[in-house]
Amino acid sequence: MINKFYGEKLRLARLLNGMTLKELGDAVTASRQFIHQLEGDTRQPPDDMLYALCETLLVQKGFFYEPLDNDVKFEQCHFRKRKTTPVGLANRVCSYSSIFEVLVEFLSGYIEFPEPDVPDLSNDADSYSNIEIEVAAENCRTHWGLGLDNPIDNITNVLEQAGVVITTFSGVSDKVDALSLSRKRPIIIRNDAKESPCRLRFDLAHECGHFVLHNGIETGDNVTESEADRFASAFIFPRSAFLDEFPRNFSPNREASWKPLYKLKMRWGMSLRAIIYRAHFLKLISSQDYRAANVRLSKTGQTKVERYDDQIDMEQPELLKSSIELLNEELGINFFKISDSLHIEPAMLSTITGIPIPASESESNIEPLFRR
Repeated sequence: MINKFYGEKLRLARLLNGMTLKELGDAVTASRQFIHQLEGDTRQPPDDMLYALCETLLVQKGFFYEPLDNDVKFEQCHFRKRKTTPVGLANRVCSYSSIFEVLVEFLSGYIEFPEPDVPDLSNDADSYSNIEIEVAAENCRTHWGLGLDNPIDNITNVLEQAGVVITTFSGVSDKVDALSLSRKRPIIIRNDAKESPCRLRFDLAHECGHFVLHNGIETGDNVTESEADRFASAFIFPRSAFLDEFPRNFSPNREASWKPLYKLKMRWGMSLRAIIYRAHFLKLISSQDYRAANVRLSKTGQTKVERYDDQIDMEQPELLKSSIELLNEELGINFFKISDSLHIEPAMLSTITGIPIPASESESNIEPLFRR
């Protein structure tokens, strides 16, 4: 029986590594046209080129001889700035989502993940009113037993308990805040380039908003992204609590007025910029004060990183890491055996999980590159 080389898997690996046809051709001493023919299944790679492809793309030989059963399309991802995202970046993110979904499916064969429990509150309307979004966020909180009067200590933990698998995409453009997809299981991929713990929490709540409001809907336009932002604000800091706690005498030009806002930031885990926006949205401050407050934040160098960000813990996903550790402890299937099962190198597995290669085992598990 002759094994079939699947060109679609070569394309997946190339895009995952962020390489163009020409860049991959140059790396393996082949023309751009030949790589294109390989991906189109009109040519087969000679053995020496196959080894070079594996080495360059951090995959094993067997990777190319299994069909791609779960190709994630761009329109299936909840992806901000869809229209302005460079094609190369979009393709890389989709390929990342595809291989990560394979990993989750593999782990699910051994580990019992929490059943997905994200409420679907979507409707057939073209858009949602402000009050509908507020109520949806409040209903989501109630569904998970979070109440409306207390901050959420760890949004990552809440989502993971609801069956959402969260991972980190390293080395990608800071143009990507986070993205999500909900197919067999809800998945959120966050960008570890973000320095603000509050912005990270907001990104996660934003993606949760897509799950709740936009199930089966193509997102990325101004309407759906604005709706997800409003959901995130209401989910993190519900309106009843906000109306009760936001100071009524706020004046952006008085230093003393900012102290209560910093306290709100620390208590609710919401950035100052988001708090100011929500205050304006709920008509607690005027448009003039809203603009003046944003100008002040810019002038004081708090556009991306704000004061006291370093005193708020950066949330880290635990479900994926603990699942991989449990698999090793209970069944002896370690990090390296997982990468072998997926026909990828440990370095690639580390890239798609955000988990460092276990140093204690790296030397004792040295094996030939082309195991399968």
